[in-house]
Amino acid sequence: MGIQIVDVFKTYHMGAIEVTALSGVTVEIADGELVAIMEAYKEREPHTRAIDDAEHAADRITAETIRLLHKTLIPPLDSNHIHRLVTAMDDVCDLIQDVAESLTLFDIQRITPEISQLAQIAARCCERVKDVVGLLAIAEGSEAIFRTCEEIDQLESDADRVLRAAMSRLFRDEQDVREIIKLKAIYEMLEAITDRCEDVANIAEGIALENS
Repeated sequence: MGIQIVDVFKTYHMGAIEVTALSGVTVEIADGELVAIMEAYKEREPHTRAIDDAEHAADRITAETIRLLHKTLIPPLDSNHIHRLVTAMDDVCDLIQDVAESLTLFDIQRITPEISQLAQIAARCCERVKDVVGLLAIAEGSEAIFRTCEEIDQLESDADRVLRAAMSRLFRDEQDVREIIKLKAIYEMLEAITDRCEDVANIAEGIALENS
């Protein structure tokens, strides 16, 4: 599963001429791979590679989207909205890659319950983002967009609560200062994924309001 912008385009009829804008733009990330890392931590290498590959692909497609915006006569949505949307989605991809890499770089030896919980919430948030972006291509999708954005906001709030509880337990129970520093960073990166998902939702909600 991943985050996608799929077929965010419209065909405009200009007399006998059809103009297609931004056909087939797709951004994907492997959020399911992040959860797989937590569930099979000692065999995480192939999942980490899959995340790296997805992030590099997202970078290329983000650049291609921006290039298309500069050369497309009639973009399907406001150019600034598209730019902000695809950049915010790429930020999500970057953070997932950061988490996957940091687990190895920080030499994390165990996956705490809080890491698993935050990863699950982040994955669900990514799924809702995929849904909300897909709804942008549907003319009557505004109400569904608003409902999905509310779900993303709730998931982000859930992640905030898990983060606060995780920090409290970490500082209360962990005696090794190095472990505190490392786990705190991982917790914060995982929660930040939901923040960036909320950024995407806010942009999508603004697009829906402008076009409703």
